[in-house]
Formats: sequence, structure tokens, C-alpha cells
Amino acid sequence: MKYPIGIQTFEEIINGGYTYVDKTELVYDLVNSGKYYFLGRPRRFGKSLLVSTLEAYFLGKKELFKDLAIEKLEKDWESYPVLHLDLSDQTYKVPDDLEDKLNKQLSSWEKIYGSDKTEKSPTLRFGGIIQRAFEKTGKQVVILVDEYDAPLVTQIGNESLLETNRETLSGFYKNIKSNDAFIKFALLTGVTKFGHINVFSALNNLMDISMDKRYQAICGITEEELHTNFDEGVAAMAEENDISKEECYGQLKDMYDGYHFVAGGTGIYNPFSVLNALSSKNFGSYWFHTGTPTGLILALKNSKLNIAELNNFTSRLESLNNIFNYQKDIIPLLYQSGYLTIKGKLTTSLLKLGFPNREVEDGFINQLIPYYSKYDEANVDSFIGRVTYNLFEGDVASFIAEMQSFLAGMYYEFFENTEQTFQSVFYIISVLLGIETKPELHTSKGRIDLLTQTKDYIYIFEFKHDGSPEEALAQIHEKGYADQFKTDPRKKFLIGVNFSSELRNIPDDGWKIEELGTNQGL
Repeated sequence: MKYPIGIQTFEEIINGGYTYVDKTELVYDLVNSGKYYFLGRPRRFGKSLLVSTLEAYFLGKKELFKDLAIEKLEKDWESYPVLHLDLSDQTYKVPDDLEDKLNKQLSSWEKIYGSDKTEKSPTLRFGGIIQRAFEKTGKQVVILVDEYDAPLVTQIGNESLLETNRETLSGFYKNIKSNDAFIKFALLTGVTKFGHINVFSALNNLMDISMDKRYQAICGITEEELHTNFDEGVAAMAEENDISKEECYGQLKDMYDGYHFVAGGTGIYNPFSVLNALSSKNFGSYWFHTGTPTGLILALKNSKLNIAELNNFTSRLESLNNIFNYQKDIIPLLYQSGYLTIKGKLTTSLLKLGFPNREVEDGFINQLIPYYSKYDEANVDSFIGRVTYNLFEGDVASFIAEMQSFLAGMYYEFFENTEQTFQSVFYIISVLLGIETKPELHTSKGRIDLLTQTKDYIYIFEFKHDGSPEEALAQIHEKGYADQFKTDPRKKFLIGVNFSSELRNIPDDGWKIEELGTNQGL
């Protein structure tokens, strides 16, 4: 199989014989159901390919759609003038970067449709181009803007430049409304929807389909599409990793599935990660290697949000739809950027959020650690290696010592209080270990703070804040947290741990352990 990794041009994928997941039925429905759209999806989620597919469709390139769903649906195959603007290829570090990008694109369009010397600003030039394209061709214009918000997202944390870019884009995009008579269709894609950018207040006819059930799968890969299009690749990956095909499907789901853009909707796989995993036959973290905006991580750190709550967060539907003030409420930004997703609906307007999959959760925590502690990426890897070894060897004392060292390296000024530090750090460690580790596992009598299992050992941790390890152990027994493992042949460790607010660490006498063998009563 040929995987279109990094290829975002529809024509190249079709002509190059690459695997293409047919989304053209949704494309046809989109075009014939409305005129102005906005679609928000995380980076590397197939937005550019969707835009390229629409461009080929509106240019009337019927031959590219042979054997695809739209071939039977479309009868006319007319060609329209298409203005395709891609803002994803710049970093926009200085104020001139955005105007330079716009001017370059406008100049290329003006070579085709002409120019007017009285049009000086990018806003006036864009409006003039739309009108002249209509006059020259006799056809309404199609406007496709890919990553409309790149000049904004890249400047999160740099408020002055973000505001400058926002003003420039607001005027530029207003042309889409003021030239309605000359426009056939318009789609803007991006990662985020900044609620206070004028394009969304002035363009009141722009339909936001980001959370529209009809188009929830217009980007990404569904479970059915994975099986239909990539079964051969999954079989090859399973063989390479010496697992069954069913196990391979399960691991792919655990790693890359789980995005939900509608409460109770279809689960969506990250297409970039799936394609890379199938191509390399390795369950790696691919999405995070494409880059996480530093400003987003800094904003999260400055928000003093309890990290331990991120995988079980609640938010109102209305607040997820727009980013008005990410400095005060970072959750909409985390959702729209793809770090959190909809896990369920509590009421008609209250949603449960969490990390979509293991790739995102692991990668997110790894990105955070250098900002919250003295550990850099290399030190984190070394730390995780040591504590994992401790757990595989049944060396609880060394494990606690490593956690004491880790706690000593935390930057406590970024936490609201010591209890939050305590919760966040042990959540971070539980995620990083990645060896059947489950924080706050619910049982019939309560919830275990941390359950970790290896081939030979079962660890049940209970943590107390300014309490005692004896209290923690008593709770393990009282709640019967180990009962479910009565017949398990592995050795069990029951571990009570106390976190001291005064020391901001685990005291040397702040932990206590009980060992239970196979035949010991629990």
C-alpha cells in the first residue's frame, strides 16, 4: 500500500496511486447544502486535503473523481474561478510576515484577473480580485482559505502581534460577505475559532460545521474506514509486531482513535498518526512531533489549571465553540487544538471532556514536564526508565526515592496550592509510566488512587495530603481495593503515601508498604 504521508494535494494522491479515503459524498453534500462554511479541526487532521479536494471539484476535474462517490452524484462538472489561500506555511514572527504573505498571493491572482492601481491595501485588492474574476469568467468565485488562523495561533502568548494580525485578517475576510453576489462558495478552515475576530461577528452567514453531526467525519478516519481501506496494512503491521490483526486494531484504536466532535458521535482516528504508524509498522507518537505551539503550553502553565483534572473535565457546549479569552479559560483552546475531546454528555449543554487517546495524553504530559520542573526531555526519559525498572523489579523503596527527587525539582509557583501539586505530579507519573497504570480506578467501594501492574507485581497506591501512610493503608483495607486480585498469582504491594505541604514532598517516614503473596488473605 502507498500511504500519502505529508501529501495534501488531492490530484497528487489520485494520480500517484496513494490510498485515498473517499470523503466525496460529504463534499458533494456540503457544496449543495449551503454557501459559506467554517470548519475547525486539529492540525494534521486532513483539512488541507479537504480544501484541495474541493478545489479540484470546483475546477471541474472530473477525471480525478473516477470511481469515487461523487462521480455518480455530480452531473454538470462546471469549472469556476478558485481563489485558494493557504496560510499554514509561515511562522508570522514579525508584523510584516502576514502582509508579505497576503501580498504575494494577491499578486499571483492579479496576474490572472488584473489589478487596479487605486487598490492599495490587501483588503481592497482582495475585493477587487473577486469582482474581476467574476467579470472575466462570467462565473461566481470559489474562495478556499486553509488554516485561516495560523497567523493567530502561532502568536498565542504574544498579544501585541496577535492583535495586529487579527486586525489585518478581519478586514481581509470581510470581503467574503461584502462581495456575496460574486461568490459561489467559501470555506475557511483552521484549528481555532477566535470568537472576537470580526470574521465571525461580521460574517453572520458563515455556517460553523465544526460540531455538526452531518460532517463530523469529513476529516479523519472512522473505524469503518480503517477496516475498509487499510486492512492489508494492519495485517502487515500485526505481522511485523508479532501480534494478531485483532490486537493490532486494538492498539491502533488505543493510540490514535477517540476524537469526538459531537457528543455521542462517531469516533475519529487521527489520520496523520494512523498513516505514519501503518507505514513504519510502529506504534509511535507522530502527531506531537509535528510541533506543539509553545504559547499554548505557557498559557496552560499560567492558567494554574489542575492537570490531574484534564482527563475528567466538564465544560459547557457554548464555551467550547469560541475562544474569547484563553488567558482566563484555556479549555476551549485545548479542545479546538485537539488535546481534549468530547467524552460524553452530562446534560443537554454540559459535556464531559478528556484526552482522546494515549498518544495525545502521553505526548501532552511529556511536553508539560520541562515547564513545570527542572527536568528536560532527556532527564524525563532517564527518570521514567529508572522508575519503570524499579516497578518491574519490585523495588518500592527506590521508586519512592525517585518520586521524592522528582517532587524536589518541581516549580511550585505554577500550582494553585500544594494539594493541586500533589494530585498533578502523581497523575503525571502515572501517565508517563505507561505499564498498565490506571489513576483513580473506580471499584464498587471507592476508587484506587493509583494501580500499576507488571508481569510479576501489582501495586496499589493510596495517597494522603497532610495525613499519614497508616491512614492510607487503612483505606486500602477498608475499601477492599485489593479484593479483585485475590486469585491473581502475582505478588501484591499495598502502599500508603503521605504528601507534606510543609516539605512539598514525601517525608522519609511518609510511606509504608505491605506485601501480600499469592496465598495471603486480603
